[in-house]
Amino acid sequence: MLSVRGVHRSFGAGPSAVHALRDVSFDLAPGTMAALIGRSGSGKTTLLNVIGGLDRPDSGTVLVDGTDVTALDEDGLSRLRRDRVAYVFQTFGLIPVLSAAENVGAPLRLARVPAAERERRVELLLELVGLADHARQRPGELSGGQQQRVAIARALAASPRLLIADEPTGQLDAETGLSVMALLRGVVESEGVTALVSTHDPTMVALADRVIRIADGRLEGQLGEQAGGQDVT
Repeated sequence: MLSVRGVHRSFGAGPSAVHALRDVSFDLAPGTMAALIGRSGSGKTTLLNVIGGLDRPDSGTVLVDGTDVTALDEDGLSRLRRDRVAYVFQTFGLIPVLSAAENVGAPLRLARVPAAERERRVELLLELVGLADHARQRPGELSGGQQQRVAIARALAASPRLLIADEPTGQLDAETGLSVMALLRGVVESEGVTALVSTHDPTMVALADRVIRIADGRLEGQLGEQAGGQDVT
């Protein structure tokens, strides 16, 4: 599903250049939930942005579902993010004036999905994230955890193949954050997506199938198939 090979990304030039990614390579199989861990400034967000086509590497390749992301033009990247790659951010990114259902359905409207089909998909996704009873509420009327659940439902609206989540629990308390991570775990299993989730929280890493550790732009190692009990500090 995801193949990253020899990815480098630097910002600036000369002695002051910041090498955000250095020869990063790894693969993720379909239906895998992987936790990307590392200290702030280690390169996690840059790596996620390169994989999702929000940033371009200086060298190397990224294949998502067989498509070379690094070779796409802007139109190709837009189609990739619309059809096959979805993002969840820690800031939620919901449209304040729209209800939960309208936020979830927004990507389907852009894709011109027929109204009846769109409504069925929105209803199914809100049920999946446990918010069927909050469909008509706006983001300001929801808790942080509920807003993140809406954001996850919206990310799944177009049935993406790859879900990228950048610190999705960063603004949530520990208990709510754990429930959101458990939801992501369930989504991987029920929707059949592959998920790459960056996080700082060791308790959340235990829910992942794989752990990828990054430090100073380099992968330090992939800590096996089961993350539970591993030291992720």
